Amino acid sequence: MSAWSRLSDHLDENSEGYGPLRGTLGAGRIGMIWLAANLVVTTLLTGTLFVPGVSWPTALGMIVLGTLIGGAVLVLVGNMGTRTGLATMSLTKGSFGLRGSFLPVAANVVILMGWSWVQAMLAGVTVNFLVAQATGYSNPVLFSVLCQALVVALAVLGHEGIARVEPWLAVVILGIMAWVFTVAFTAYPVVDFAALPVDPEAGWSAITVLDVVIATAISWTVLSAEFNRLARRQSAGMIGSGTGYVLSTVAAMSLGATAIAYVVLDGGEAVGFDPTVLVAAFGAPLAVVVFLSVMATNTMVVYGMVSSVVNLAPSRRVRFLPTALVLGTVSVLGSTRLGLLDQFTEFLVLIGSLFIPVFAIMLVDYYVVRRGAYAADILRGRGGRYWYRGGVNPAAVAVWVLGAVSSLVLTYVLPSPVGATIPTFALSAALYLGWALAAGRIVTDRPVQRHLAEAADETAAETAATRPGSAAAGDAVGTGGTGGTGSPGEPEVSGDAPR
Repeated sequence: MSAWSRLSDHLDENSEGYGPLRGTLGAGRIGMIWLAANLVVTTLLTGTLFVPGVSWPTALGMIVLGTLIGGAVLVLVGNMGTRTGLATMSLTKGSFGLRGSFLPVAANVVILMGWSWVQAMLAGVTVNFLVAQATGYSNPVLFSVLCQALVVALAVLGHEGIARVEPWLAVVILGIMAWVFTVAFTAYPVVDFAALPVDPEAGWSAITVLDVVIATAISWTVLSAEFNRLARRQSAGMIGSGTGYVLSTVAAMSLGATAIAYVVLDGGEAVGFDPTVLVAAFGAPLAVVVFLSVMATNTMVVYGMVSSVVNLAPSRRVRFLPTALVLGTVSVLGSTRLGLLDQFTEFLVLIGSLFIPVFAIMLVDYYVVRRGAYAADILRGRGGRYWYRGGVNPAAVAVWVLGAVSSLVLTYVLPSPVGATIPTFALSAALYLGWALAAGRIVTDRPVQRHLAEAADETAAETAATRPGSAAAGDAVGTGGTGGTGSPGEPEVSGDAPR
């Protein structure tokens, strides 16, 4: 067997993005995963956008409030992963249909690709700044490409190692962040930060800050079930993710708002979302934060993007390694478009527009319509209760489109006094619930949610028992595998047993 084949088989066998997975981690470990994942340069630099567009205290208040609101959605979607063992995009099959889920999955890949580009550019710009200071040589595009190429290599060969060391990187990053806070508040008292004049020309208000902070939580929710399905119990997943996400987001965004306020107090210009401004003010330690956070988080972003594509198919017909190389190549090429950094706010608005309706639909469908339970039919390749019409739930798709359009209208055409995110979520949830009531879809009994890994195990056992020695008995997908349902003529189940 060639080295390519051995590596490809190894990655397929160890890809956690496929099929239901049993969790083993406690609240502390889940909390550390979320803490490490969100101590990232994009979250930090998002905080630099707010000041002096709004006052420093207002920015901090909206950061806390928006993180709590968006974090509630993140925790609830993550809990669906803990209860079922499925990744976030796999869970969309319950409401959008086995084939309709391809639409949010495609949107998810686009969003994650955008995140990988932005983070690679920020790392490249930061490395270029240090190199230019030391040698006079400047080529930010080259360094962005090199940083992203390293990320792709880590995603293919070292994602497991990154997952293990990421919590320790978080400790290093937290230490440097504490140092930055100390420098800022030692140089200027807190009252000076609070008294910093507001710049109305910046175009920010308390409600727009709130929208962006909530959109940041939504952008992380696309990976919430991936992380939380690793939890041993629901309480571990919800407490760990809620605590880890809130602490990391508040700390990182508040640091960004404080750091840019320090720059202004020190006589500098408030240039938002530019890591070189902060590195110039605080030195190489902040550059270390930028680089380490990008290497750790962007590796898992690229890995999650590849897993989403692999999970599209109802069997392992899509291989991990070639998918990773194709998407990795696109991510490297995209990292050369440094001008995208100027559109970061618009990027967050796009994320909110696309995924706020998706998560509203998912939460209503799972917790209200289905009474907190998805059956093993969600693992099928076709047929079953989540087949709807040809594999697509037209109502979910229609609500998604209406929600996305309403979000864009409330942002750009008819600005809402309460922002766009909260009304969009409420509208999408109400429309989907209204359809479910009118169509008689509400489950009236009290179903028991079984972890879907159990269903996958039982299906594989039934297949082996009913068709011993046949070729079909060996068709179980992946390592544990799931073959047919055990009943002649029924469609085969998609997904494998947990590892």
